[in-house]
Parts: sequence; C-alpha cells; structure tokens
Amino acid sequence: MSVDPQLRTLEIEIPTQPEVLVKLSLLMAAEDIDLLAMSALVETDMALAAAVLKAVNSSLYGLRGKVQTVHQALTYLGMREVSGITFEMGLRAAFPPAAELEPVWKRASERGVMMGRMGQMLGVDPWAAHSAGLFEECGKAVLYRHAPQHYTAMLRAATRDAELVELEHRAFGVSHDALGAALCESWGLAPASVASVRHHVQVQETLIMPEALQRRGVSAISTMAWAMLLCPERLEEVAHEISPQASLDETLVLRASRRVTEQLQVAQEHGR
Repeated sequence: MSVDPQLRTLEIEIPTQPEVLVKLSLLMAAEDIDLLAMSALVETDMALAAAVLKAVNSSLYGLRGKVQTVHQALTYLGMREVSGITFEMGLRAAFPPAAELEPVWKRASERGVMMGRMGQMLGVDPWAAHSAGLFEECGKAVLYRHAPQHYTAMLRAATRDAELVELEHRAFGVSHDALGAALCESWGLAPASVASVRHHVQVQETLIMPEALQRRGVSAISTMAWAMLLCPERLEEVAHEISPQASLDETLVLRASRRVTEQLQVAQEHGR
C-alpha cells in the first residue's frame, strides 16, 4: 500500500508488515476461512505463537481452562479475536520493548477487543473495528523508536492526545495519528480502520467527525471505546454526540458499550 509522499521525506521509519501477518491477512480475506490453516500459520512462528497463547490465557479473556494450542484458542475465542491477538503481538514485535510503551500496548489490547465486539453488536465490520482499536496509538511507538528520550519527555508532558499532537508537530513535523494511519495503510488494513486511526485524536477531542470522513461506523466505535477506557462518566454524552454522525442508533450504541464493559469485567474476575 502507498504511504503519504510527505511522510517519505521525513527520516522516520515505518516498519514493514511481518510476513506471517501478510499471510494471515490473506486468510482473513477469504470467504471461507480455514481455521486449521490459520492455526498452522501462527504456529510456524514459535515466538509469535507463544506470545499469542500467553495473551489468550491472560485475565482479559477470562477463560476457565488453560489454552495450550492456537487451534484451541480459535475454538474458544473465535477467528477475529485470535487474529487480533496475533496482529497485536506482531505489531509489538516490530518495535523494541520499552516500559514507556507498555500503557500504549495495554490500551491497544483492551480497545481492540472492545471495538471488535461492539462492531459485531452494531453491524459494523468487526475486523475493521478490532484492528483500528489495536493500531490507534501505534504512531506513538513509531515516534518513540525514532527519538526515545525526546519522545518520552513529550509523553510525560502532554495531558491529552490533542496536546501531544501539537508537541509532535513542533518537534517532528508530523503527529502520531498521521504516522499510525500510514502504518495501517502500508500493512493493508481496511480503509475504515485507516480513517479511524487518522482522525481519532480530532474526533475524540471535538466529538465532531470531519466532513471528509466517509466510513464513520468504526470511528464512532473508536470514540466510544476511548470514553469507556478514559472517561466513562462521559459515555452518555459521547454516544449522544457521535452516534447520529455515523447513522447509528444512540440507544444501541450505549447498550453495546455497557454490555462489552460488563463482559470484560466478568472475564477479569474469572481470570484472577
């Protein structure tokens, strides 16, 4: 996929998609998804398979028994959530381990699950929603790898992503939302996912979707997930403002948000 020519002029490297994720994307795009082929593909990369199984057995999913194979994980959780975990682990592996990025990856994991499940409930492409949630903040990892000390100070200084974007533009001439969208595009994510990542800071800050944003369902779910994670007291306000802009029913959006929140709370209680 093409990358914005303006970003090519910057000395900021966007990592290439791991081969296993390229092949997984092709399997995900097939009309009849072959679960055996999918599990065999993930298991060809031992480090990735181990990371996937560790994530599957975490408190986020709350499974009652220990899952020991990728195929078992597919049976218990389904294709989308296991594929999401695989993409999450592949994305993390593309960057050096860093304590400063752990909150980013934790939110990515939770947000991906939230958005995928909400998409399923609301009739919005659940894989596009899940992958948009995983990749929403990936531009921060790109900038951290580019300038770790400088960017760490910026992460600490900004109280909101809107402030962080301003700091990023002054320091680098580009912000993490644009870089994240470029990474999504180069890794072949759906246009709705790319658009959600590109505009998420603006929409979360203003609760207004730009006119240019055409595929709005994923963006609306992203904004609800942001409220669920960071400002749950604003959930009703956010649903009221954002749902009509995406032609979604406000009552159904709120119901899906609360149901997913309950599901994750129950999973974490089982996982303890």
